[in-house]
Amino acid sequence: MQTGFAFTRFADRLTSVAELSSDDLDLLARMPSAIRHFSSHDEIRRRGEHASECCLVLQGYTCWKDADHSAGQITSVHVPGDIPDLYTTLSPRVDARLCALGPAVVAFVPHAFFRELSAQSERMAHALSLLALADIACLRNWLVILGSCESLTRAAHLICEITVRLRVVGLARDDRFPSPFTQSDLAAICGISPVHANRTIQDLRRKGLLHWQSRMITIADWPALVRLAGFKSDYLRLRQPVLQQDPLLPEPRTPDGLEMSSSTLAPATAAPL
Repeated sequence: MQTGFAFTRFADRLTSVAELSSDDLDLLARMPSAIRHFSSHDEIRRRGEHASECCLVLQGYTCWKDADHSAGQITSVHVPGDIPDLYTTLSPRVDARLCALGPAVVAFVPHAFFRELSAQSERMAHALSLLALADIACLRNWLVILGSCESLTRAAHLICEITVRLRVVGLARDDRFPSPFTQSDLAAICGISPVHANRTIQDLRRKGLLHWQSRMITIADWPALVRLAGFKSDYLRLRQPVLQQDPLLPEPRTPDGLEMSSSTLAPATAAPL
């Protein structure tokens, strides 16, 4: 398999949700792409446009924003290895704004490649479907968090989720990673005011759960952060070999929902917290 810039994180993301052979992964070496660089808050996709390509995040973070919301509510965050607009292979109309959170590098990959990939490998088609289902599950879970949790829990849960998603693509080593968030960004994600967002991060610092300095987040007490957030990673649909890397993650589940036994970014450039 080709292990260059445009392939490694995506391969890691695919294998985090499905078991793939080396032959399956070798198919990614044929992936055509046009690589573009974006500055913080640049618009990558416009609402209403018809896409013929998907956006594969290579570096940095991206987010979906509600174009109709006066405060630009952020509805989801995507990390390297993600394809935020994978759904456009089935329905090409873009229904929100995809923006960069901090500097980001994105590969634009033709829809035709993903269709060919699915036709050539049943396992790869299954993996792509699982990625799309995981995006839906993340959004559903975040709606529950917004509707039922206070701001401190929301922020803790967001940081837990991003940490785990970065781990599965080989990032967040030693639980340390670049923060994409400005104060306004975090407020727009958590549905709170920028002032409240700042106070929330200060609370997490005072509790000794994390350090957030010089645009870098370091998790200081992962078990305590997980407890505060009530974080359970099963909605991310990670497969068992990935879960074995972290005993603090919940037990994997079989397709019928029964638990199985287990033997086992680029920084923001403006107004950092």
